[in-house]
Amino acid sequence: MAPPISSFLLAVLFSASCEAITSLDQTCMEKEANKTYNCENLGLIEIPDTLPNTTEFLEFGFNFLPTIQNTTFSRLIDLIFLDLTRCQINWIHEDTFQSHHQLDTLVLTGNPLIFMAETSLNGPRSLKHLFLIQTGITNLEFIPVQNLKNLESLYLGSNHISSIKFPENFPTQNLKVLDFQNNAIHYLTGKDVNALEATNLSLNLDGNAIRGIESGAFHSKVFQSLRFGGTLDLSIIFKGLQNSTTESLWLGTYEDTENQYVTTAMFEGLCEMSVESINLQKHRFSDLSSTTFRCFTQFQELDLTAAHLKELPSGIEGMNSLKKLVLNVNHFEQLCEINAASFPSLTDLSIKGNLNKLGLGAGCLEKLEHLQRLDLSHSDIEASDCCNLPLKNLHRLQYLNLSYNMPIGLQSQAFKECPKLKVLDLAFTRLSISAPQSPFQNLSLLQTLNLSHCLLDTSNQHLLEGLLGLRQLNLQGNHFQDRSISKTNLLQTVSGLEVLILSFCELFSIDQQAFHSLGNMSHLDLSHNNLTENSINALSLLRGTYVNLATNRIRIIPPNLLPILSQQSTINLSDNPLDCTCSNVHFITWYKENLQKFEDSEETVCANPPSLSGVKLSQVELSCGITALGIFFLIVFLFLFTILLIYSAKFIIRWKYQHI
Repeated sequence: MAPPISSFLLAVLFSASCEAITSLDQTCMEKEANKTYNCENLGLIEIPDTLPNTTEFLEFGFNFLPTIQNTTFSRLIDLIFLDLTRCQINWIHEDTFQSHHQLDTLVLTGNPLIFMAETSLNGPRSLKHLFLIQTGITNLEFIPVQNLKNLESLYLGSNHISSIKFPENFPTQNLKVLDFQNNAIHYLTGKDVNALEATNLSLNLDGNAIRGIESGAFHSKVFQSLRFGGTLDLSIIFKGLQNSTTESLWLGTYEDTENQYVTTAMFEGLCEMSVESINLQKHRFSDLSSTTFRCFTQFQELDLTAAHLKELPSGIEGMNSLKKLVLNVNHFEQLCEINAASFPSLTDLSIKGNLNKLGLGAGCLEKLEHLQRLDLSHSDIEASDCCNLPLKNLHRLQYLNLSYNMPIGLQSQAFKECPKLKVLDLAFTRLSISAPQSPFQNLSLLQTLNLSHCLLDTSNQHLLEGLLGLRQLNLQGNHFQDRSISKTNLLQTVSGLEVLILSFCELFSIDQQAFHSLGNMSHLDLSHNNLTENSINALSLLRGTYVNLATNRIRIIPPNLLPILSQQSTINLSDNPLDCTCSNVHFITWYKENLQKFEDSEETVCANPPSLSGVKLSQVELSCGITALGIFFLIVFLFLFTILLIYSAKFIIRWKYQHI
């Protein structure tokens, strides 16, 4: 009978030896201790007492505050930023913010405002940003004018405003951003525009279907940017803007806007105004010719995204000022169809997301000797021998994006024509590298290389040779031989690396010496692999590094690995099957003592035992000694064992005497 009793007692003893205590979540999420809090969508009807008086940034949207007054936030006198989006606010009473002298930004988006007292915004010494989007405003006189002399940004989008006429005493002189998008403004008068005293203002009138502008309304006015998106008749805009100056003019249209062709004649008004950058996205040209560009000669930037273009006309003249040309989402079949020679001063060219398979041709861009940035991503480019012929004479090119294309073949020194490259993006483009030497060997100035999901042969240890200046390398989604990174690997030739991304590589292990040549590493992403705690040894030579180990198979981290983690700056262990039993007590204790080191702690949770599954590691307390109940059972066990021992001794002695 003794063995069953002993087993039972031991089971009770050790089942009671490990317990977990969890704490309750705070009502509001703390982003920065004593300063920044998120209380959104918690069904609150008042400011919770748990918020410290020192709170400076408060996101309080999607709660219920139908009326706010001077007692609502009176305790939080240090507020700088206050977001009250969609709190069903109807009334804002007198002196609501009288104690908030530091308040800089107030967001009232999505509240059905009925009343704002004239002194409701009194108090802040320098209120700079006011958001009244989708608040039901029909007239600008609704906005209290007191204490707005320092206002820099006023957002009034998605209301029912029909005029930009401000009250005479409304201070507009310091405004930098004035947003009226998606209102009911159809006509602009000179008087209304002249009331805007600010210079270099960014004025947004997108989605207002402007039907008329009084002649001379914008005469001698200077703007940072003007937006008239969705306006069908561009001639109205150009005539109304005569003799004005703006750095940026946005005239694009939208998918749900009725299609209407633009003609060459519509652009005549552009010759009477000063514009540096213009956006004409999604418009259709009925008679596109070299004449269409006659008034474009002043532009430094031209955006023709999704303009249904199959080619740009030849014979375009006078475009020597153009520095940036955007031709995304069009229908070119050959790179030569853009007639690049017409834009000899280009430094930035983007043909991203071309809707036809784009042929690179040979020397189509050779006249662009000043080109520094070239984006040909998402364009179904396929080339068996890239990239010296297409990039001929682009000796100043510093940024090249060929990502998300069809398979591309790279020979030795594939980028010989652009030795000054600093950024090369080949992500999600399958690379066929036939030469034993590195295709990048002449790119000694390259700093950033994106080779994610390129189906590389990572066993080629010469692949990255010549990249002496490489600082950031992305190998996400490429697979390594035997699903492991060995001591000798392709990373040995890029000793200057600071950022290395190896996520989604299906790695099971990393040799302890795999990163021995990467002493300058500051960011290492090993997330979404199948690594266990054994691979942490590979970090032993790294110091002060951000290490992302999220979504791996790390369970128990033994004490001997804690010094390796201690020497890193930030660690992410979220979504690992972490063990929260006494087998892992040393790590859990250390984790809670070093919470400031860990990123995404909300998702760093227990997987085992089942009773603690999903509990945040920071909330678990393990008691791995003998509990009071355990001590009681131990005493009972020892007492019974002693009695049994005495009884057995007496029995043996008696048995011996009986058999003498």
